[in-house]
Amino acid sequence: MPFLCKNPLMNKQLTFAHEVADGIYCIDTGFGRDNFDASYLIVSDLQAAFVDVGTNYSAPRLLKTLDDLSLTPNEVRYVILTHVHLDHAGGAGEVMRLCPNAELIVHSRGARHMIDPSALRAGAVGVYGEEAVQKDYGQLLPIDANRVTEAGEGFQITLGQRQLICMDTPGHAKHHIAIWDPHSQGVFTGDTFGLSYREFDTEQGAYIMPTTTPIQFDPVALKESVERICALNPECIYPTHFSRVNNVPRLKTMFLKQLDEMVEMSVSFRHSNKRYEQIKSGLADIYENHLKTNGCNISRQELEVFLAIDLDLNTQGIEVWLDKA
Repeated sequence: MPFLCKNPLMNKQLTFAHEVADGIYCIDTGFGRDNFDASYLIVSDLQAAFVDVGTNYSAPRLLKTLDDLSLTPNEVRYVILTHVHLDHAGGAGEVMRLCPNAELIVHSRGARHMIDPSALRAGAVGVYGEEAVQKDYGQLLPIDANRVTEAGEGFQITLGQRQLICMDTPGHAKHHIAIWDPHSQGVFTGDTFGLSYREFDTEQGAYIMPTTTPIQFDPVALKESVERICALNPECIYPTHFSRVNNVPRLKTMFLKQLDEMVEMSVSFRHSNKRYEQIKSGLADIYENHLKTNGCNISRQELEVFLAIDLDLNTQGIEVWLDKA
C-alpha cells in the first residue's frame, strides 16, 4: 500500500516480537494480519507476565518469545487480560494450560467468562458462525477458578521489581482494565484508548482512532477513562492494536475530537431507515479527514479496504449504543 510508512519501533530483533521499553516486548500474535494484534510480555527479575494473549493459535508465538529470551513457561507469573474480547483473551485458557505457575488477572465482570467460556464462544458463533469461530479462535479452554484473580480499580500486581497498577476503564467494554507501569511510565490500554495502526504513521506521528465494537460502547465512560489515563502523564501507551505509541497528549486530543464527531454524526442518523450505511460512510469520512490532517497519503478506496472490518464492527457497536440510548 502506498501509504505505508517506516517506523523504527517495528524493527523486530526477535522471531515474533520487538522490545518497546525496558523489559517490555510487543509480540505479534498473528491474528488477522501482521502488526494487527499484540500480546505484551513484561519481564522483571526472571519473572514474566503476558498482557493480552491473542487466540489459541497465538500460543506458539508467545512461547517462542519466551524461548528467545531464555525464559520458560514455568517463569510466567501472570496472564493479565485488559478485557475478554476474543482477540485479546481467546487464547487465555491455552496459555494458562501451558504456563502452570501463572495466575490469571481479569476484571471482575470478565472472570466468569474465563472460568466457563461457553457463553463467550456461543456469542461469537452467533455473530460469525461456527466455521469462522473455529478457524479464527478454536475451542476456548476453561480456567480453574482457583487460578483466577479479579482485578478492580487500584489492584496491584508485583512482578519482580515492578509494581503494576490496574485501573477500571469502561467505555469500550464494561469488563475493561488498563494497567499502569510506573517503571516505563506507560499504560497498557487494551482497546480503551483506541486503535493505532503502524501503517498510518507519518512524520507527524501516530494516528489513533476510537473503537466502538459491540456491544458495550459508552462514549461518556470512554471519555472519562481516557482522561484518567492521561492524568497519569504517561510517556507512552501500549494499545493491543498495535504496539507502543508516544506523545500521549497529542493522541488524546485526536482521539477525543474524533469521538465527539462520531457521536454527533451517529445521533444525526438515529431515526434514518438507512442508518447503517450512513453511519458507516460517516465513520469513513471522519477517519479520512483525520488521516489526511495527520499527513497520511491514503485514498478513500484504500481506507475502506484496509479498515473494512473496523468500519463494520464500529458501525454495529454504534447502532447498539443508539438503540440502548
